[in-house]
Amino acid sequence: METKTFKTIFIPYNDKFGERIEIKRIEIPKIQRDFAYGRTDEKNRRKRNNFLDTLFDAVSGKPITLDFIYGDIKENVLTPLDGQQRLTTLFLLYWYAAKKENKANTEIDFLRNFSYETRPSARKFCEFITTKDFVLDGDKMLSEQIKDKNWFPLEWQHDATVSSMLVMLDAIQERFSCVENLYAELENISFYFLPIEDMGLTDELYIKMNSRGKPLTPFEHFKAEFEKQLKFADEIVAKRIGSKIDREWTDLLWQYRNSSVGDDDDNTTDDEFLRYFIFICNIICYKNGGSPKTSDEFDLVKDFFTIHEKNDKDKIIKNAETLESFFDCWLDDNKKSIPIQCFFEDFASKEHSIGKIKTNYNVNLLEDCLKNYADIIGKNRRKFTLNKIILLYTFVTYRQNMACVSEEEFRRRLRIINNLILNSSDQISDSEDRQGGNRMPAILRQVDSIVLYGQIADSEIVGINFSPSQLEEEKIKLEWTVHNPEKAELLFALEDHELLYGQISVVGLEHPECFEQFESLFKCNWDLVDCALFTIGDYKQKDRAKGWRYQLGSSKEGYAWKMLFHKSENLIGFDNTKKVLSNLLLGNTIITNDYLKGLIDSYLNSCENNNEYPWNYYYIKYKVFRTGRYGRYCWNNFGKSPYVFTTLFQQKELSENSYNPFLKAVNDKVWREHWGNRIYLSEKEFLRETQTSYRVISNDENENVLREFTINQNEKGVDTENRIEKMRNVFDTIKNDDNNHD
Repeated sequence: METKTFKTIFIPYNDKFGERIEIKRIEIPKIQRDFAYGRTDEKNRRKRNNFLDTLFDAVSGKPITLDFIYGDIKENVLTPLDGQQRLTTLFLLYWYAAKKENKANTEIDFLRNFSYETRPSARKFCEFITTKDFVLDGDKMLSEQIKDKNWFPLEWQHDATVSSMLVMLDAIQERFSCVENLYAELENISFYFLPIEDMGLTDELYIKMNSRGKPLTPFEHFKAEFEKQLKFADEIVAKRIGSKIDREWTDLLWQYRNSSVGDDDDNTTDDEFLRYFIFICNIICYKNGGSPKTSDEFDLVKDFFTIHEKNDKDKIIKNAETLESFFDCWLDDNKKSIPIQCFFEDFASKEHSIGKIKTNYNVNLLEDCLKNYADIIGKNRRKFTLNKIILLYTFVTYRQNMACVSEEEFRRRLRIINNLILNSSDQISDSEDRQGGNRMPAILRQVDSIVLYGQIADSEIVGINFSPSQLEEEKIKLEWTVHNPEKAELLFALEDHELLYGQISVVGLEHPECFEQFESLFKCNWDLVDCALFTIGDYKQKDRAKGWRYQLGSSKEGYAWKMLFHKSENLIGFDNTKKVLSNLLLGNTIITNDYLKGLIDSYLNSCENNNEYPWNYYYIKYKVFRTGRYGRYCWNNFGKSPYVFTTLFQQKELSENSYNPFLKAVNDKVWREHWGNRIYLSEKEFLRETQTSYRVISNDENENVLREFTINQNEKGVDTENRIEKMRNVFDTIKNDDNNHD
């Protein structure tokens, strides 16, 4: 799509077919309405001010490309069909800037090429201001200066276009008089230019447009350009697609239009069509190995449906057939829309349901795409994510191949793809700048392999795509369900658990009886689950990048359990977590809250009876150790001092709300400025906990140890006395002694 400035539109150029395009004049035709932006009514005053604000931003360093200038070129004369108001404003702005900066006539000769054919007075006005000598007087309004000229007849004031131009010139003077180098900065203002070489511009067409009271919509601009480019490749294809846009595809999209009572402007399928068109073009881009660079529909027509070289014709026809297939797949044999909502509801649900995938998305992905896809490119957060793109592509591929893929086969294959999507957040990317680059082409090839053939292809064949560990798990599960069809639904129910969403490796396939036990376990109080696991073993995992940070469970946050239960390169200790969990699940009993309480009480009693208090005893015994947040903890000395750690309030870093739970359990008044690792006894002393003791330390730069309360431990470094109860008993005494000492 060509972009021009008011100045460069008069510079000859060759179009993509090598044909020379030269515009020597712009003429607003007789049938057009008068220049309206200068009218003095409130509606046009707002339009005028808003447009001038936009232009002012452009000359102030924010370049802008305006909407389309759309017209016919005959004998080097451009007759605008849409864009009269913008062109006239730009003409006047260029003229003002030239006069403001005393530009030589030779520099602004191109302004003489703009004219109005609506009335002789308007035509003469444009001619006179560009040919007569005029020296700008900064102390007088432009309209007053012009009307004082001897070449300005008084009757011109009664010409609607001339009077509007005078009002606009005054507004331009008020708005732009302070702008330095205005004339040069006007090159920051461009517009899309769409010449309609093959469409004769007749008075009949103007009358038709004006009779409906509306200019061509952006969609009509798009459709005209799209069909024109298709004609160059294949007129039959262009005619067929043009007919479908007007008929079958409009009927298909009609149910999703943005209609509202009394608002005819929104009662169309234009936006919905364009969003799906962008989606399809992006799929074409991915299939060709690229990354989408634009969501502008005209640029997409240029990229995928325009002949640039002689051998482009076959590629364009193929892309057009892809477009047709993506629309036609939602039609039945009678070219009527299938019941799309029912179709999606038959395969997806917000809750676990037999034969369906569980999804948090709008179940009707096509509707979601039609409403949200236009926001996918750019700095704004995607509303229609890459995950949704892959899943909708999966459904489309099935619809296109229903003759060779049975419904039963698709249900199983859809589940595999959904699991892969949910567990490949680090892999799904279409950015060339992100580590791993654009994986979407390989991902779509993998989707094709799974949907069409039921095979999970090796990365050596399709390219690096989804998470390698999840791909391997899906291969194993696929084989397992072939040999254990009677247990497949139990596996699928486990996959749909809110803490697993498709990845079940933490439970495994070795003991199918654990599938339902896992569900029973996490129907219980999560705080009890956390504590019960620690009665069996140390199930925490260590952050690989930050060796001091560890992941535990949480009484409230599912995030903590999801991190633990999903194998990740970021955490170390997954196999141990799996082992501890398996030991809990393999108990020959139904797991309930009472059962978990029994395990916990038995463990605590055993520790107390044996006078052995490992660090997890305190974790289980005292609620203050369990924050109920993200399950993140910081162990001192990289875990080599098990009794010295800090609870994290935030998800990743230490903050003022962090605290040492061994201190906070003794007294709640831990000091926030030191991540909760101090209790101030006085202005001169504070209490700190260590691996083997509690210390009273001087509050000065030396931090001398004034007193120390040693915790008895055995040869394994395990407490043989309850350090928290010991310090609770002596804390008040320490506090009173220090106060008396002061």
